Amino acid sequence: MEFSNIIGNEEVKKQFVKNLEAKTFAHAHIIAGEDGSGKSLMAKSAAIKILSKSIYQNYADIIEFKTSKASIGVDDIRVLIEETNKKPFEGDKKVIIIYNAEKITVQGQNAFLKTIEEPPKGVFIFLLCENLEKILDTIKSRCQIHRLRRLSYEEMKLFLSKNYKNIKAEEMKPLIAFSDGIPGRVEKYFTDDAFRNIRNITMEILISITGKEVYELLKYEEQLMKYKNYWQDVLSSFISYVRDALIYKETGDEQYIINIDKIDEIKIITDSFSYNKLNKIIDTISYVKDNMQSNVNPSVTFDMMLLKFQEV
Repeated sequence: MEFSNIIGNEEVKKQFVKNLEAKTFAHAHIIAGEDGSGKSLMAKSAAIKILSKSIYQNYADIIEFKTSKASIGVDDIRVLIEETNKKPFEGDKKVIIIYNAEKITVQGQNAFLKTIEEPPKGVFIFLLCENLEKILDTIKSRCQIHRLRRLSYEEMKLFLSKNYKNIKAEEMKPLIAFSDGIPGRVEKYFTDDAFRNIRNITMEILISITGKEVYELLKYEEQLMKYKNYWQDVLSSFISYVRDALIYKETGDEQYIINIDKIDEIKIITDSFSYNKLNKIIDTISYVKDNMQSNVNPSVTFDMMLLKFQEV
């Protein structure tokens, strides 16, 4: 696993390679980015360089801490500290990779602070997180922070070409749009029916906005709630369709449509809504995104979104 095989985030990769080669690599790092943005790939690529390995596998000196629990408490951190203090099994270096580090409670972070500040010689710690704001400043100040950005259209195209060689040309643009710059979403699309269902449901809702009574539209809330844990993908799907409708309304040219597999439905949306109404839908989705990020009840938020859609 080489850094050169990771697509995008060139500055982060360059910094990692430069410091590793110069033997000035910090002992503690935070890699922040959305789920599927490549945080674990960055950490694993660094880990094999640290251990002077050529491929990534289950090495005794790479400890990956994952949990399905809602939070990582002090007891979990004590186990990690104990593991950190054990001598490396093979050589003189050890790597600790902690997934979903934002789950660590305040008490847990405080308990881990001393270890992050002064780990045993040869130990390197990687905290992977989506929400950097949930990491205490005292932890952040003792780590090198690396923020992963979304990939560009061309980078996503390269990612698909490299990893999905049999993908059809007509599938490329819709997948890139659906991924919204997050490679992991493409991988989930091919392994999780939820992502295909989301595309269908969101399109159905947009087409159904006009001509339905409020109570009929609100029935979609139950369907959306099935995918509350995928709310970012739900909103990205809505935005992708509305943007296609705006572009088609402006140009009348199918070559600019991203979701070309749903061109007939895009044309229906284009005919049904004015520029003003399409932009209002985008504003509503932005408002919904802010609410979801603020942990507002998903059911209430989806209901509000559907009502606002109906009002445009």
